[in-house]
Amino acid sequence: MQETRERVLDALSEGPVTGPELAERLDVSRAAVWKHVEALREAGFEVASGDAGYELVAVPEFGGAAVEYGLAAPFDVEFHESIPSTNARARDLAGEGAADVAVLADEQTGGRGRLDREWSSPSGGVWLSLLVRPDVPATHAPAFTLAAAVAVARAAREAGVDARIKWPNDVVVPGEDADGAETERKLAGILTEMEGEADRVSWVVVGMGINANVDPGDLPGDARPTTLSAEVGDVDRRVFTQRVLEEFDDLRADLESVVPAWREHATTLGKRVRVDTPGGEIVGEAVDVEFPGALVVDTGDERVTVTAGDCEHLRPVEE
Repeated sequence: MQETRERVLDALSEGPVTGPELAERLDVSRAAVWKHVEALREAGFEVASGDAGYELVAVPEFGGAAVEYGLAAPFDVEFHESIPSTNARARDLAGEGAADVAVLADEQTGGRGRLDREWSSPSGGVWLSLLVRPDVPATHAPAFTLAAAVAVARAAREAGVDARIKWPNDVVVPGEDADGAETERKLAGILTEMEGEADRVSWVVVGMGINANVDPGDLPGDARPTTLSAEVGDVDRRVFTQRVLEEFDDLRADLESVVPAWREHATTLGKRVRVDTPGGEIVGEAVDVEFPGALVVDTGDERVTVTAGDCEHLRPVEE
């Protein structure tokens, strides 16, 4: 948000303030104050005007300016009502030299997940891609996927959802099927892309597809999805998105903290897993995650460190 407009908004939120008072406080003209107030109204902020002056009455439910208002993280938010892919837009911005931008959409029409799988992104979700330029080697890039998973899980848990993390990139909610067997319903997925040399990252784009205020019936049935609204009722998407951004910002500032934070919410550790990797299938117990995000699997004969793969949770052998 433009700095002067943000200061106008802060002043309006403190109570009624007249145009002349605001102009003097911000050292701008009264005409400039009026233009900023009108711009805020166009962005969806409800600004009342009366004898006592201007006053902020209500903040829009969602959108770029709404998420930036009160956000305790240094991201510029570019909002789209509908866009083919927030990740694709973030890559374009990376090519233009941008940094610390959050591309946010109410709906995606061409979203993709890992392995180029289609990702259903109807209106009501939080479809979010963060463009960052960390000063780290390329080998550390997987830590940003873990950081995003932790950020989403923490925000979901604050909203009352028992969110867990499934390696490598899913946020899930545990439950039971009709037969009492454990199930995991997918709440969010993460797709990280990067460009750089071996010793230095040029940019990283972390895409998060979060099923927020969405009807599970609008999502593919074979993915066993769930949504925030199905778990706890509609959430405040503005606040939820802010919490994701703030948690991610804290974690990226201390990458060494990411793996311990990931372990706190992991559902994969301790489970029998089957991991399809480029080198073949690995089956065993997931016993740990190592920085920057490799899964350690005990096959019974050896411990194998998996840096990438498609992970399936299996039922225990005794079942």
